[in-house]
Amino acid sequence: MSGALAGRRITVMGLGLFGGGLGVARWLHAQGAHLRISDRRGADVLADALEALRPLRELGRLEVECGHHTPEWFTQADLVIANAAVPTPWANPLLQSARAAGVPITTEIRLSIEALADRRTIGITGSAGKSTTSAMTLEALRASGRRAVLGGNFGGSLLGNVEAAEADWLVLELSSAQLWWLSDAAADWSGQARLGWHPTIGALTNLAPNHVDWHGSLEHYLVSKGGIVQRDGGLITWFACDDPAAEAAAADAVGPADRWWRAPAPTVDMAGLSLQVPGTHMVQNARTALAVLDRAAAIDGGDRNRAAAVAAINAFEGLPHRMQRVGSWRGVACFNDSKSTTPAATLRALESFEDLGRVHLIAGGYDKRIDLSGIARLAGQLAGLYAIGQVQEALATDGGTCCGDLGTAVRMAFERARPGDSILLSPACASTDQYPNFEHRGEHFVRLVRTTVAAPSR
Repeated sequence: MSGALAGRRITVMGLGLFGGGLGVARWLHAQGAHLRISDRRGADVLADALEALRPLRELGRLEVECGHHTPEWFTQADLVIANAAVPTPWANPLLQSARAAGVPITTEIRLSIEALADRRTIGITGSAGKSTTSAMTLEALRASGRRAVLGGNFGGSLLGNVEAAEADWLVLELSSAQLWWLSDAAADWSGQARLGWHPTIGALTNLAPNHVDWHGSLEHYLVSKGGIVQRDGGLITWFACDDPAAEAAAADAVGPADRWWRAPAPTVDMAGLSLQVPGTHMVQNARTALAVLDRAAAIDGGDRNRAAAVAAINAFEGLPHRMQRVGSWRGVACFNDSKSTTPAATLRALESFEDLGRVHLIAGGYDKRIDLSGIARLAGQLAGLYAIGQVQEALATDGGTCCGDLGTAVRMAFERARPGDSILLSPACASTDQYPNFEHRGEHFVRLVRTTVAAPSR
């Protein structure tokens, strides 16, 4: 598509905060397109991204609006690039008006796949653990001697990335929304040709109800996730033995014919694995990364260099906002797990602790219309459950405490914690009721903790 973009009028819907919108804007501008970027968030929220765009604005061919959307920017364009985070895009009035005007719609992830169509791809998805698994997979592949690049939902953009164009393997963390945009159903709706895309290697970390607010139904979420099945129909997964209750709920939602995740789990040599980050879920993430390496070696014929790959995974210290240890106060350890935006992810985080009775859990946030009762019922087993955000009342039904905001929750947790306890931010919910994204929420938690740690003793 890139050769035909020069002089085209293109509207980017949603600049975003993770670099995807910025990356696609830079790439499109380099192709000679005339760009309009429209984001409903205010300029104060987008300040960093807008500053990064300033050199392009000075070159011309770029207009930006914040705080609202101008309908004509969508109906009087040659192409619309939608941010994958826009929920139920098929029902969005602006995107509907673009389609009615005959304007095709695409996304950054589809443009990336099209631009790098000759690269081998590893698609990794799941309701929890996909970021850490993707990062571990990247480390294992690179340690084994392969040129690998990480992209997709992880942040940034692969468009115009020279390293990606020369890579042996692209590791793509893919959300359910991105997978839908890569599907035939999305192509049929958006006026694009069908891609027929599936990854060279597909891996599923787990599966549980999530993002019903985006998809409109659990069935649509599950069917969209099915885009992770690889080209030959295979899939790397341990889902069947990971969470039988979630598996049963998923099976009921789609029926017998569409249970694509029921794939036999591969055998993986786990010898020598000694992770720095605790938790059985981290072991499963590492196992998936090693299984991907085995599969990649079978495909490209290269050496696994397993010892080097295991050493790289063992050295992995975890990602920010994913069971990140951020400080200790009077013997109380504090962990930032803001990336856990589903109940399944929070339960996995709690599995890292030997004694739940020593854990003060801070949870809550934006209401994604998913069942939080499993987290609420843990209140009696925990040292404390501190509920925040839109869902706080639903989380406090079995003995939890409504705190409203994160600052109050952290203060109450510190007041009640005793030496040997842990304070864990693992929200089980998205952040957008009170924060732009999970990163801002996690950074706020870190500041609150470190302010307390640095405060003089009374």
